[in-house]
Parts: sequence; C-alpha cells; structure tokens
Amino acid sequence: MREKILPQLFGSFFKIGAFTFGGGWAMISLIEREIVDKRQWIERAEFLDLLAVAQSLPGILAVNISVVVGDKLRGMRGSMAAAAGTILPSFLIILAIAMFLTPETITSSPTLTAIFKGIRPVVVALIVTPVITSARAAGLSWRTLWIPVAVALAIWSKLPVVSNPILYITIGALGGWLLTRRSRRALAHRKEEDAR
Repeated sequence: MREKILPQLFGSFFKIGAFTFGGGWAMISLIEREIVDKRQWIERAEFLDLLAVAQSLPGILAVNISVVVGDKLRGMRGSMAAAAGTILPSFLIILAIAMFLTPETITSSPTLTAIFKGIRPVVVALIVTPVITSARAAGLSWRTLWIPVAVALAIWSKLPVVSNPILYITIGALGGWLLTRRSRRALAHRKEEDAR
C-alpha cells in the first residue's frame, strides 16, 4: 500500500497541475479536495498546518504544498513524486507553446483571448475558496474578522512600512505565540487549583 502511494501522489498532483490556472492559491482548493476529501490521506486541520508551512517557505506555493504533503505521506520520495507531478504539466504545456505558437499568435487569436477572459473569473473563485476554508478552520469569527481585513487594506495601501507583509507575518507569529503561552499558563493554573 505504501509503495502504491507514490504513483497515486504523482498522478493526483499531475492532474491538479494540468487543469489549474491562476497559480498556487487557485490549486489549494483542488489539492484539499483530492488529498483530504477524496483520498483521505491527511486530516483537514493537518492540511491547513502544512499549508501554513508551505506559505512560509520561499518559492512557488503550488510546489511548496506538494513537497510538504509528499514529505508527510512518504518522506523524500513522496516529495519528489508530488513535486514532479505538479511541475511536469506546466513544463510540457510551456514547451508545446514554445514549439508551436509565437507570442503574436497568442495575442492576435480571438479564440485564445476569449478563452483567457472566461478563465479569469473562475481563477478568482478558485483563489477565494481556500481563503474562506482557511478562515473557517482557523476559527475566524465576526469578532476577529477585522484583523485580516485591516491587514489586507494596509498591504493594499502600498504605504511604506505599513504595506510590508513581513511585518504582519511577524506580528501574527508573535501574537499566536503569546496567546498560546497565555492559554497554557491559564490551563496550568486551573489544574493547580483543581488539584487543591
């Protein structure tokens, strides 16, 4: 069973890589459906933790998430199989385009232009879906909704210092650490009181 997972990993990520437009975020909901819902290789909470790890790594999100999922399931060999499955479709498609189409052909073709115009709104939906799923799993409520909205607006403002995403990642990590520490202290304090 464990050996069969390598071709399944490659096939799953190849399929996702071949039929996803819009980059890494557009792939997340498809990866989640395949890995968590259909194959049940990973629990949803664990997938969201792996997604957080993949986002914090440098490089392309789609490749990062495939590597961390592959590593979780089958170590280095799983990482290689999943990453190859993610990268290969794009490589083959770009190779075919370079061999048979010129930039002028793509931009002057009304059919291709219409296809890409139709794909754009779908890409937006594919990007928004994992954001909503991640927000629900993170326990985002109406009380805390202002936090991601304020951060998004600050980054979008493009003002110096305030629009730096690294600042908010650092603040979020520090805030999470402090909250976890406070919760653990409160839990330890309650246990001490119960023991008395």
